[in-house]
Amino acid sequence: MEDYIVRGMAANNQVRFFAAYSRNLVEEARQRHETSPVATAALGRLLTAGAMMGSMCKNDTDLVTLTVRGDGPIEGLTVTADAKANVKGYAYNPVVIIPPSWAGKLDVGAAIGYGTLTVIKDLGLKEPYSGQVNLCTSEIAEDLTYYFASSEQIPTSVALGVLMNKNNTVRQAGGFIIQLMPFASEELITALEKKLADFSSITSHLDNGETPEQIIEALLEGYDVTYTDRIPTRFYCNCSKERVSSAVVSVGKAEIQKMINDGEEIEVNCHFCNSHYKFSVEELKELYEAAK
Repeated sequence: MEDYIVRGMAANNQVRFFAAYSRNLVEEARQRHETSPVATAALGRLLTAGAMMGSMCKNDTDLVTLTVRGDGPIEGLTVTADAKANVKGYAYNPVVIIPPSWAGKLDVGAAIGYGTLTVIKDLGLKEPYSGQVNLCTSEIAEDLTYYFASSEQIPTSVALGVLMNKNNTVRQAGGFIIQLMPFASEELITALEKKLADFSSITSHLDNGETPEQIIEALLEGYDVTYTDRIPTRFYCNCSKERVSSAVVSVGKAEIQKMINDGEEIEVNCHFCNSHYKFSVEELKELYEAAK
């Protein structure tokens, strides 16, 4: 199945929702960064959330960046998504290995540790919007739920999950974001809270063959679910040798001259997609002429 996000409304517009199937993009991130299982789970959750939050944006040029910083061995995660649900990201320590949790699951919370979640929205305004909260569980979904409630004052339920195969490839990945509008009735809130409390896990439902639509319809059964969009999502990085060349030029003539004096080609890596770009001495000389 191809990766995609569905979004829509329910209960006479008292609820809006986003639901994603993201196995392929999480697997691509795993391959690109050669992440360990727990790093794959952590990064995959944040990539899935980023893709859904990117799809919330109104303008094609809008960008959302999610950064998790913690005192655990993974150190941190950064994910950026655009309004078309193109998403990219990386783990600061992609090869971290830690014991499983007491429940025998990948211990994302322990890998991240105590720290902060920062959300930056570049909406084309003079200054980007930035909100930051302390991590409450470091499992990412609960932390985003807390972020929406405290920074955006939107009652929200976030579910995210990544299920691994025994060979450490990604078996399932997905998530949902369900938000209540200010005029949501108490009856609806109570009913939805009960449904969510009984919900097992996003990956168990996906592994049973359920689609994001079926998961949403089960959670919002009887509340007039209406889909407004179904959009593809993917792991995508817009880096290129030309863009990297501009970054090299920005370091200035003195630094580029040192590289030239070394007499060897240099290699520049993109953090987001782990692509490698090489520059020969002759190319460095051309960049030197372009630098200030």
